[in-house]
Amino acid sequence: MNLPFTHDQFLDVFAAYNSTLWPAALVLWLLTAGTVAWLATGRAAGRALAALLAVHWLWSGAVYHLGYFTTINPAARLFGLAFILEAGLIAWFGLVRSRLQFRWGRDRGVRGGLAVFFSVYALAYPLLILATGLTWPRMPAFGVPCPTTLLTVGVLLSADTTPRMLGIIPLAWCFIGGSAALLLGVVPDLGLILAGAALLIELVAPRVLSRARAA
Repeated sequence: MNLPFTHDQFLDVFAAYNSTLWPAALVLWLLTAGTVAWLATGRAAGRALAALLAVHWLWSGAVYHLGYFTTINPAARLFGLAFILEAGLIAWFGLVRSRLQFRWGRDRGVRGGLAVFFSVYALAYPLLILATGLTWPRMPAFGVPCPTTLLTVGVLLSADTTPRMLGIIPLAWCFIGGSAALLLGVVPDLGLILAGAALLIELVAPRVLSRARAA
């Protein structure tokens, strides 16, 4: 894969993003941690989680992609529009039509375990990045596409029913971000490959993961 930017340019984008917007990213992380903890109690409202995901996708698309990533990658304009579209779809299904309900539970098989795993993985993403040797502010942290996608896969796998339309853009980013992980030195993004595989199974053969039981 040939990228239109260098590794240093990629990290420079994060340096600019983090230096300017870190308070907003921290607030988003705290809101996300609180909402995921709420989901763990079994009392999370579908509309609240849908609103959170919509904010994540809108922020990643409008602020990160269109505001920063376009400076080194022309394709970021398309990425940004796709992320904004995903935010709109989540808002439509989750807020307008109230078709999204979420829960964790042992009765959900491997699907439930993966829902928990990817949700926690997304929250731990900044620490995982630091563990690879990247340093603040030249590192992806939160409120950017890859942790947003990991979180979304976790939340969608916890949904009672996942409209297939909601999974297409996250699935595409799983393989875009995952395939670039080693080239860009962002090892935690390799988790996107597993996330994409799980989401693909869920979209193609719903409930297969629910019927599978962890050993």
